[in-house]
Amino acid sequence: MELKTYQSQVIQDLRQYLATLADTPHLENAFRDYWAERGVTGMPAYKNTIPGVPHVCAKVPTAGGKTYIAVNALQPIFDALSAANPQRPRFVVWLVPSLTILEQTARNLSNPDHPYHKRLSQLFKGRVAIYEKKDLLMGAGFSPDTVADQVSIVVMSFDSLRARNKEDRKIFQENGYLAPFMSAQRTDSVDLLPDHDPSALINVIRTLKPVVIVDESHNAESTLSVEMLVNLNPDFILDLTATPRNNSNIISYVDAMALKRHHMVKLPVIVANQNSRVEVIESALIMRKQLEAIAIKEEASKGGRYIRPIVLFQAQPRTHDDNTTFDKVKEKLVALGIPPEQIRIKTTDRDEIKGEDLLSRSCPVRYIITVNALKEGWDCPFAYILASLADKSSAVDVEQIVGRVLRMPYVQKHGHDLLNLSYVFTASSKFKETLQTVVNALQRAGFSDKDYRALEMAQGSAGENAGNQGDQTPLELTHSPAATEADEFADLNSVPVAWVQDSDGSLAPADPASAFLSEIKARAIEENQSFEEQAKAITDSSIPAELADKTNMQKMKEVFREDALSLSLPQFSIEVKTGGWFGEDGKYQLLERDQLLTDFRLAHADSSVNFDNVDAQVYKVDLEKVGEGDYAPKPFKVNVKDRQELNRLMLTGTRESQVKNVTARMMALIGNMYPIADSEVKAYIRRIVSDMLPEQLQDCMERDYAYAAKIKKKISDLADRHAQQAFVDALDVGQISIMDNFRLPETITPPTNAPDIPKSLYRREGKIGTFEARVIGELAGVDSVVWWHRNLSRPKGFRINGFINHYPDFILRTERGKIIVVETKGDDRDNSDSEKKLLLGKKWEAKAGDCYRYMMVFENNPIEGAERLDAALGKIGRL
Repeated sequence: MELKTYQSQVIQDLRQYLATLADTPHLENAFRDYWAERGVTGMPAYKNTIPGVPHVCAKVPTAGGKTYIAVNALQPIFDALSAANPQRPRFVVWLVPSLTILEQTARNLSNPDHPYHKRLSQLFKGRVAIYEKKDLLMGAGFSPDTVADQVSIVVMSFDSLRARNKEDRKIFQENGYLAPFMSAQRTDSVDLLPDHDPSALINVIRTLKPVVIVDESHNAESTLSVEMLVNLNPDFILDLTATPRNNSNIISYVDAMALKRHHMVKLPVIVANQNSRVEVIESALIMRKQLEAIAIKEEASKGGRYIRPIVLFQAQPRTHDDNTTFDKVKEKLVALGIPPEQIRIKTTDRDEIKGEDLLSRSCPVRYIITVNALKEGWDCPFAYILASLADKSSAVDVEQIVGRVLRMPYVQKHGHDLLNLSYVFTASSKFKETLQTVVNALQRAGFSDKDYRALEMAQGSAGENAGNQGDQTPLELTHSPAATEADEFADLNSVPVAWVQDSDGSLAPADPASAFLSEIKARAIEENQSFEEQAKAITDSSIPAELADKTNMQKMKEVFREDALSLSLPQFSIEVKTGGWFGEDGKYQLLERDQLLTDFRLAHADSSVNFDNVDAQVYKVDLEKVGEGDYAPKPFKVNVKDRQELNRLMLTGTRESQVKNVTARMMALIGNMYPIADSEVKAYIRRIVSDMLPEQLQDCMERDYAYAAKIKKKISDLADRHAQQAFVDALDVGQISIMDNFRLPETITPPTNAPDIPKSLYRREGKIGTFEARVIGELAGVDSVVWWHRNLSRPKGFRINGFINHYPDFILRTERGKIIVVETKGDDRDNSDSEKKLLLGKKWEAKAGDCYRYMMVFENNPIEGAERLDAALGKIGRL
């Protein structure tokens, strides 16, 4: 199960936030800097709800795969925390809002065949254990040794930590099963919750300093919920929700349209209002049957997947304890010839779908009768139709369960448009109010009022019932009611029966609702195709609508727009052996540096590293700069006593154990160096550490970050040399080619703006330095230059891709149609990478063709092949 591109973006956003936090160990400043780097300057300030604990949120709409995102988020979080303390336990408290979601989450995370568990095993090399609270209370497979050896995840409900009943209070009570956790170190810990026994589960959790995942976090914003989170003593909190509250620190947004583009949801929702509840039942039955007939045909003739559409009947009992309504609806469905085993009732105290695998081909269920018991924690992609049987005179409140029909079967686009949408049937004389509940439901699910389409059956005149979304025209049809208001729900006998008697999938003639359903289907097909086009126009990197007024968005100047948008800048592509879908000719894909390291090996590489000039850096974070205020993140705080004790333990024992411990520490700090295998990196580090004298081992542990940085740079330099030679060789023999690929965007969002210099491509360009401003100011004055653009950095800017990724500073267009990319080198830079960039830039120029030039401009002392500013101005003037 691969991450969708928008899911990968959420993980990338998290990694970037963690990197910013590591460089700026102050919660408020790190959050501000994180967004400023993306050109978002209007974000609210960081809310330090849980003092000193990084607490951030990803906004992901319903059906966006929040659980799978959370699974993948654990690795970068633990990587960041382990860099500060490689010995820390990897313990996770996974909080969910209900028992239904708890059972579902625990089951899926534990199931070896489920994608969630498979991904966890892949990320953490099979060393994963899943618990529920009862397992921890009994000490079942839970001990200091197991916690130290694996990633431990306990799935708990919010209520279980709020101590509302006797069972929940056990977490705060003395527990003999957890006595092994009461080591001398732990009982002296300031992390213990006062007035509770050290062996209480809450204190064991606190000493483990968990990472907390909060699913549906909008349910955990009360004072009691905040206290609950504080009591856990976490080192990091990640919220996932479709509807963040005002005190959420959002670091990632997923646009709802991205879910449609990736076929995660059945949008838009078609909302059809009819004259009576009888017609609602009738239309739901007919529509469901037609959808199933389409699904059967798609599977048989076009290789489609098995789909058995389900109707959710939302019945409204007369009183809180009235169950007769549910039974009455079921009786009528049975009377219509529907087999009883196809019908289930799901209420608060009556659950006939518990344990049922609704996706199984052997499952007969096609109808579920409920009120709002499905409002959360119940997901069945086969649910296509919500049919509300509310009283006609009231606005239909479908807000709680519209989200239950949104999830797309198999997360793929289906061959027939009608299988890619969801449907709501109502009968309300207050249709505008009913539509508002649909909007509310969509907003609760992270969508918007643009994601539904309303159709209404005429009742003599549209009147106040012509409520509809946007500029959509209400559908008005003449339809004779099948029953009067007086008797339509008294016995439901006015629902036609004839159509269900056939057995070949066809409908009986003269269905009163067939004309209206035909119009529904025609409009649905039209809307689905329109929605698909809208989805294609949005990329996963598009600025979410929520940030539009907070972003430094700069549009391309209209005078240059047509010319600039027509450009497609060349980038290097590599020939691939698989073929079939890469590039226009099926043989090439965009070159990535990793592909040049396929044959790179560290086993016999030079392992000599000069540590004589290691920076005197005791620890990555200096608390004298941060201070001891609430905004200093706990995971990055320096505890000198603990650090000294850790170093002492790591350097105790035999020489072999010391080398092993120091190697592990360096490995944790260096982290993943993909595509170089972890095993190769670890073996290489061990070779370096094995050559250290005892005094140097001690120094290495005291200045571990600086030593790790030296080793990592050595590995990177070796890899760069290999990649450079592999690039040149592949280019010489034609395995690497160049193809038009990169297009300039219509809008950019630079972190900060450059001065207003003539001929800029966008209204304002991104920030430039002193020498850069001088260079582009001079170049803009050259008559032959039409426009210039300050190229953005990764990942949005143009890169010359090769053995390194080179983002030149400027892109220029001349009157003769030449495109010139310019890299500037001021005297304030060390310019250590200049030769690599120049080599790659000139290789790009040679392959790109006569319309392209690459220039490296120095303030003083240019390297061979580069230019001084005055010489560059002369050349560009002639171009």
